[in-house]
Amino acid sequence: MSDQSRPYRTAAVIPAAGRGVRLGPGAPKALRVLSGTPMLIHAVRAMAASRSVSLVVVVAPPDGASEVKNLLDEHALPERTDYLVVPGGDTRQESVGLGLAALPEDISAVLVHDAARPLVPVDTVDSVIEAVRDGAPAVVPALPLADTVKEVEPGAPGDPEPVIGTPVRARLRAVQTPQGFDRDTLVRAHETLAVDGEGATDDAGMVEQLGAPVVVVPGHEEAFKVTRPLDLVLAEAVLARRRANDGF
Repeated sequence: MSDQSRPYRTAAVIPAAGRGVRLGPGAPKALRVLSGTPMLIHAVRAMAASRSVSLVVVVAPPDGASEVKNLLDEHALPERTDYLVVPGGDTRQESVGLGLAALPEDISAVLVHDAARPLVPVDTVDSVIEAVRDGAPAVVPALPLADTVKEVEPGAPGDPEPVIGTPVRARLRAVQTPQGFDRDTLVRAHETLAVDGEGATDDAGMVEQLGAPVVVVPGHEEAFKVTRPLDLVLAEAVLARRRANDGF
């Protein structure tokens, strides 16, 4: 039993050790620039925008922790939030595990957020935290699918692939981040499930494997993942619209 009298503190872990190959050669994806600011900084600010987040842990490339720390120092971030940079591992699962290991003892809830989702609105972050506080072991923001989805038998690139099923779209959701967790549940998932191959890319999926319940809250269209060049165009358009609306 946790001591209910202690303050309920939330930390966000941002694994940012990947290369982001789908955006092509150049800087790691998290360091790509959006409107003059690295994507990672946008993602850190998105987490720190929530008044419930008291610590943001950035998990850097194993050889790039000092570079990422300098990056954070160079940009204006909310002062009420603490920031920590730790070196990551070879896989996202390892990196999240290293971020968890760096958390202070008094953290009760953990968000895990993709650096490649730089524009998630603070209302989405807050709704995830609120659902964890209300007792959900794991919470995922998600959107209904606009497209019908087909299950296929994968073939060679470019070849026609046979359809083997059409899932009922009303039962499907596209998941986003930040995913929120009761800290003990997420730590148990990382301690229990070994890194297999490239490791898990979905922390809520790890909690599902434990048999713990996972719930979905409404996501937001601006929490999309920037993985392809067209996504950068869309992200710039969203930022331009925000500047026009907010007058900054």
